[in-house]
Formats: sequence, C-alpha cells, structure tokens
Amino acid sequence: MSRDLFSSQPPDPDQPRTESPSAPLAERIRPTRLEDVVGQDHLLAEGKMLHQMIRSDQVPSLIFWGPPGVGKTTLARIIAQETKSHFIAISAVLSGIKEVKQVMEEAGYQKKGFSRRTILFVDEIHRFNKAQQDAFLPHVEKGTITLIGATTENPSFEVISPLLSRTRVLVLEPLQERHLVQLLQRALKDEENGLGKWGLEVKDEALERIATFANGDARIALNSLEVAAQLAVEAAGQESAEVSSTGEPSRPTITKEIAEEALQRRTLLYDRAGEEHFNLISALHKSLRNSDVDASLYWLVRMLEAGEEPLYIARRMVRFASEDVGLADPGALARAIAAMQAVDFIGQPEGNLALVQLAVYLAQAPKSNAVYVAYGRVQNDVANTRNEPVPLHIRNAPTRLMKDLGYAKGYRYAHDEEDHVADMDCLPPSLAGKRYYYPTDQGFEKTIQERLERLRELRKAKKR
Repeated sequence: MSRDLFSSQPPDPDQPRTESPSAPLAERIRPTRLEDVVGQDHLLAEGKMLHQMIRSDQVPSLIFWGPPGVGKTTLARIIAQETKSHFIAISAVLSGIKEVKQVMEEAGYQKKGFSRRTILFVDEIHRFNKAQQDAFLPHVEKGTITLIGATTENPSFEVISPLLSRTRVLVLEPLQERHLVQLLQRALKDEENGLGKWGLEVKDEALERIATFANGDARIALNSLEVAAQLAVEAAGQESAEVSSTGEPSRPTITKEIAEEALQRRTLLYDRAGEEHFNLISALHKSLRNSDVDASLYWLVRMLEAGEEPLYIARRMVRFASEDVGLADPGALARAIAAMQAVDFIGQPEGNLALVQLAVYLAQAPKSNAVYVAYGRVQNDVANTRNEPVPLHIRNAPTRLMKDLGYAKGYRYAHDEEDHVADMDCLPPSLAGKRYYYPTDQGFEKTIQERLERLRELRKAKKR
C-alpha cells in the first residue's frame, strides 16, 4: 500500500499556508491553532475539559456531535497538530470496509515504524453501518488509533453501543452570531488566504445579516461572504465603467442589499429523517400544550417552510387534540380532523393556512389529559390483572341455549329506568367500583365532572 494514500496531515501553523486559491473561503481560512478557534468555550476555554485533554496530550477517542459548520473537522485537525499525531481523515459516505482496513494498516505502520499514534477522523460516522462500526472496535481497544468521529445525528441512535462505551461524546454547539461576525471580520482582513487583498468595504448590517442567515454554521457564513464579495466587485466594476476616465474608481462595498442577494433564500436546518425533525415536532407539541400560541405558530411555520410533509403535522395535531385537549373541548378533535382533510383536499401552499388556524385554536383551547391518563390506567389493569369473563348480565343472549345459561339475566335496560341509570355493575367483580377517568375542571370537563358525580350518586341511591 502506498504510504501517502491517506496523507491528509493538518497544515503546520508555523509554515505559510498553501491553500488553493480556488478552494472555498471557509476551507482557505480554516484555523490551525487552538487559540484561533472561535466558539465552543464550554469545551475549549482555559481549564475546560477538551482544552486540558489537548494540552496534557491525553486525548481519548471522541465523538463530536453537533450541527454542520461548527468546527468538528477543524478541531480534529488541530488535535492531531497539537499532539503531533499522524492524521487520517475519511468520510463514511465515500468509504467502506476496504478503506477502513487500509487505514488500520497505515496506522499500524506508523505505530510500529515511528512510534507515532494515528488520529483517525471519520466524518459522518453515523452513516457507517453496524459491521463497519464494529471494524473500529479492536483497533480502538488496542490503541492502534485514536478515533474521532463527527456526527450531526444523536449518537445514542446512530453509533453502536460498544463503540459509544469506548469513546467520549462531546456536544458542539451552533456558533453564536458574534462568533460568526468575528470569523467574517477575520476573513476580510486575511490577505494571504482571505479577502484582504480585495479592498472591500463592508457595512456592519451586511455582516450581521450574513451571520443571522448562517444559523450558527461558519461554513455557510464564510462562503456567503465570498459570494457577496464577488457581487460587490462586479457592481463596483460596472459603476467604474459608467464614470469618466478621470473619475475615481468605485470601491467594492458589501451592502445589506448585496448580502441579501448573495443569500437569496434562507436554508433552514432541517432533516426529515434526522433528530431535528423530532426536535421541531416536539417543540410544536409542547408549545401547544403550554397554550403559547406565538411559539406554536413559529414552530409550525418553521417546519412548513423547511419542507415538512403537511399531513404529518396534521396527524400529530389530531393526536394532540385527543391527548392534550381531550374532553375539555370536545370540538377540538373534530376541528383537527377537518383541518387534516382540508390540507389533503386543497394541498400546498393554501392548505397550510388550515394548519395555522388549527394551531391557534388548539393553543387557546382548555387542556386536559384526563382521557389519556385514563387510557393508561386501563391498560395497566388489562395487562396486570386476570382477564375475567364478561359478567353474565351484560352479555347478549341471541339463542335459547345462551338464555338458559344465564346470559342477559338481570340486565336492566337504562332507557327504561328513572334518570336513565340502572342499579347494575358493569365491571368484572374484581374491579367493581374501580375508577379510571378523573375529569379536570378545565373547559367542558368541568361539566362532565359534575354529571359523573351526579350519576354516581344516583347509582348509590338505587342500591340502598
């Protein structure tokens, strides 16, 4: 095997950068020193866990879990640089078992021939299947490699338990807007690999707009700045061509308008198959439950704008109407079903308004989970008590034999009784008198509560 097959060493911070001018701006100005990393202070500030690990050269195998563009790859490269380790980077999207075996061979060669540890960085490690992840285990245990995996998905679901038990999961957070502005300003000053030679003037509001658009992702912020810079240069060139030959050439200026043109349309962080999908639907459900109409609308519209299937949202809101509104507002379920049918009938984007209307209604509706809780109580008894036969008096008796066996004997027809209530137990004997449903005093359930109490009193009176 060629010894430079995986030559992806991080650049030496003491040597001039030699990034290709055609590489994206985010790649060209990637930090090479720990002190140049922006954000992640909870891990990298003086005295924090990862900072101490790196400085003491005691870095274990790690899983970096965080959204795109927060520095997972950069940190892995810097760790290799700081600990003077051989660095190999592979992508789970492009690699398989064959490449993993080649990596382990190279790591073994480095350890045996040079007494040098290898840091293996696996981008998108969650895309490796179980067998591929299993292949790392013996090499992590023997210390042939220090594994650093990067994932945007919850490792609890996407990384096998044996590998999780041999690594430490570190959560990387989205960068704050002030961090992104700092990175953008650094790129504008960097004459070697950034935009420093372009002579750009940048309005503060333009940088702030790009930082807001990036949604915590440094890669999006920097590459958006590069597009904006190109647009500004083009605009300045056109202006210069229109003035006389004696006039001063226009200085390229990134205005808020140019930034908006570069950004075009915000790309929301959303993956319908990933954790963010469940995070957002959870946010909607809990905002509705807390009767927060504005938050409910925000999470709903955010999902719709990101491309979520409207019928999926409608189904979840139908569930909410039963689980969290319940009989406090019996009309909520009917309205939810109507909204779901409207979405299916009209389609998008017109049908989205039916969901918005439903969200407002469900948020303001009185809340009760009494039906949901009652269902759980009954489930528990069904699972943990003897399933007794149906009492004879409430069985149907369509045949002479069944009547002779006592089916329907003693049955009292409620409509023939005063107040339409009979003195008759309908639960199995072992559960007689058991209560499952306890209505609240919210909305219509208060009326239900009062009626149920009256019915219980009537039954008691008729038994005396």
